[in-house]
Amino acid sequence: MNEWYNELNRPLLAPPDWVFGPVWSILYVMIALSIILFIKKHKAQHALGIYFLITAHLISNFIWTWIFFGLKSPGLALGDIIFMDISLIIIIRYFWRQCRISALLLLPYLVWIIFATYLNTAFFLIN
Repeated sequence: MNEWYNELNRPLLAPPDWVFGPVWSILYVMIALSIILFIKKHKAQHALGIYFLITAHLISNFIWTWIFFGLKSPGLALGDIIFMDISLIIIIRYFWRQCRISALLLLPYLVWIIFATYLNTAFFLIN
């Protein structure tokens, strides 16, 4: 984390900083497995749209940290994480029809992203 973040008012239910590393490590492994299993099972050409959405979602995930901590912009980060919520729900729904194990592997990530949306919203509102 950084000095700016440490000076922010913390929302109710904000976990200690040490929680984020292990949680994200586990989630990234599950995300990778989900996508690999989906690609192995679903090689159809008409899937370009979902591959584009997955790519946009992952880019959004990776730039969230830069937006929130680098730009110090919880408001802009909130817009980014809402896109992440919506795109992840669409991805899970698509995976559910094509490869259920891939969809199930993404459910803990969805729970975490929804919790992260709560935290982001709270940081935006109270700071």
